[in-house]
Amino acid sequence: MTSQSEAQYKVFLITGGASGLGAEYAKIFLQLGAKNVAILDIAEAVGKTFVASLNEKYPGKAMFIKCDVSKEDEIKTAFQQVLDANKRIDVIINNAGVGNDSLHQWRTASEVNWQGVVSFTLKGMEHMRKDKGGTGGTIINISSISALCKYSAFPTYCGSKIAVLHFGQTLSVPPFFDSTGVRILTICFGPTVTPLVENVHERMLDRSFDETFKTEEDVRSCQRIDSAVTAFVKMFQEGEPGSIWLSINNQPGIDITSDINQAFDEFKMKWLA
Repeated sequence: MTSQSEAQYKVFLITGGASGLGAEYAKIFLQLGAKNVAILDIAEAVGKTFVASLNEKYPGKAMFIKCDVSKEDEIKTAFQQVLDANKRIDVIINNAGVGNDSLHQWRTASEVNWQGVVSFTLKGMEHMRKDKGGTGGTIINISSISALCKYSAFPTYCGSKIAVLHFGQTLSVPPFFDSTGVRILTICFGPTVTPLVENVHERMLDRSFDETFKTEEDVRSCQRIDSAVTAFVKMFQEGEPGSIWLSINNQPGIDITSDINQAFDEFKMKWLA
């Protein structure tokens, strides 16, 4: 586990990495000695500018690839471009996300939040798995507190995030890690000061269902980005294969795997035993 929990000499692929938390992951892992970070994002101008700033500080260690993770052909192309440039991928961070339940955007949001995560995870797994000649690796999928709570204004977003959580824990059932050497980690972020909480009322399914972020003060009470990043790094360094983590209220990252397992086990014992 030690080698997987170190960033040094690793090649990172980060979706949605041009800004927000994705950009912060790129910065911190370069600080921790990453060999290269590949930034994938739909925002081409922002991404190129960001990568140029990274390369000023870490010459030749960052690359940008325009990629819409709702489109499978772009995912395939981007994944191969990262491999062609670096020969391997050690860590995938499925960070790209859309928080938009409006009637004209829910499908795209679902494709980004769910199908894009599955696609990059499966491609990464096939590339990394030791039982097929790979060297192992880490895949980190971003879920949300929305996977664990009911926010009636965002049913599609909540649904996509619990899908991400359950996908990771199900894929990781033993002997997956022992066979493949691929460590799957999932983190659930509570409300964090990122673009996802800006103009939130415009992205609801129906404003009459709103039970969250009623005032600007609610938004300001979200946790800081630096706290979320600190929790993320803690998970990367300490997380066991298949573990699920929580980052909320500016607290250190919390491993909630046992709580999730208990909930599933209790249901199984009551109804499926």
